[in-house]
Amino acid sequence: MVSASGAEVLACVVRVPVEIAKQRRQALNYKQQQSGLQILWTAYKNEGLRQGLYRGFGSTIMREIPFSLIQFPLWEYFKLQWSPTTGLELTPFSVALCGAIAGGISSGLTTLLDVIKTRVVLAE
Repeated sequence: MVSASGAEVLACVVRVPVEIAKQRRQALNYKQQQSGLQILWTAYKNEGLRQGLYRGFGSTIMREIPFSLIQFPLWEYFKLQWSPTTGLELTPFSVALCGAIAGGISSGLTTLLDVIKTRVVLAE
């Protein structure tokens, strides 16, 4: 769990700017001609590195770490329970299905944190 949390923090170094570009394009009606890189460049010029490209870094981490701490143990549990419950062998498809169910449950439980993160990212 510590390793997963550390990996999430490092992944957020890339994920947060991508989220900034994606959410601003979706929610703030940026011109269709403006690329994600142009949105990020404008954010950097107008708001700086911390508030432009990494706005919501803390709230993103506060969403990602609980998500991972819920998802991975659930995924492992579902994989362990697959054969005894279904009587079927564990296949790549069943592993993916277990992961999808674990991800769905994790998403549902962390939705409020995702809403908070999105509001922080879109705040001006």
